[in-house]
Amino acid sequence: MFAFSIGTIMDAFRELTPEIYAMLEGSFDEMNSRFSQLPNISIDYAVMEKSDRVVTMPMDIYWNDIGSWDSLYELLESDEEGNIKRGDVVTMDTRNTMILGSKRLITTIGLEDGLVIETDDAILIAQKGQAQKVKDVVDKLKQDNRTEPSEHVTTYRPWGNYTVLEEGERYKLKRIVVNPLARLSLQMHYHRSEHWVVIKGTAKVTIGDVEKLVHENESVYVPKSTLHRLENPGKVPLEIIEVQNGEYVGEDDIERKEDHYGRE
Repeated sequence: MFAFSIGTIMDAFRELTPEIYAMLEGSFDEMNSRFSQLPNISIDYAVMEKSDRVVTMPMDIYWNDIGSWDSLYELLESDEEGNIKRGDVVTMDTRNTMILGSKRLITTIGLEDGLVIETDDAILIAQKGQAQKVKDVVDKLKQDNRTEPSEHVTTYRPWGNYTVLEEGERYKLKRIVVNPLARLSLQMHYHRSEHWVVIKGTAKVTIGDVEKLVHENESVYVPKSTLHRLENPGKVPLEIIEVQNGEYVGEDDIERKEDHYGRE
């Protein structure tokens, strides 16, 4: 574990890795927008192996990296049958198994030494001791050109986040949350139209040459190939439901003309 003051680590960056230091100046949003441009190097190699201002202290503590689902099982408290249950879980003839639920009811019958992990993105069912093969599964998903390794049900952006509620052929339904005083890029889509319904807060909407305020329980329509922008001018998070419709509703159907966060 590394412990340091902001001033000390910034001095180290300036002296040892000036290319990183140059990208850490400015506001938080500016630094965040440049994160993907930082060198692919850990703090161990970039600073700690080069610095002459390092002190190592021994600590008599229990340590667990929790680097796998198996190590998490060892950390959490189990019931009299050796099961760890979180969420809406019902077990029958199940032993030494970890079941972590999210939104749905999970039931197990006759399971032993297992792992059942439910997230919004996917469900993992594995035997204990085999969870390290998740990486192999991800590699296979990539080989099969699946979207799961790169696209998630909830995706975070500099301006807030969006959650995909439903998706099918020619349509996608999202819940979008825009942080106070944040705004999306000025953008357009070639293959889909969008319908926005405000469910909380007030939206400032630009569609073509028209700019207007949209309040709760009001809606606007964004045609295909039309420049548009969504902003939150208020002091509370803006929440909207977005309905996309078109021949293609992939996330890469976007052309940004102007972006507050420096994205191309």
